[in-house]
Amino acid sequence: MRIKISRKESKEPVYWLSLIMCNEDQETERDELIQEGTELMKIFGAILEKSK
Repeated sequence: MRIKISRKESKEPVYWLSLIMCNEDQETERDELIQEGTELMKIFGAILEKSK
């Protein structure tokens, strides 16, 4: 159950980061953070699938 909550919690910053408009310097950092959040969502999703 905690993994499910963790996956849900990792979706929120990805959503908000995708809404942020920024200059080129910050865009690279934002994209890296979005990618990291997406990877976490995938990891938590895989754990959930394997635990069923």
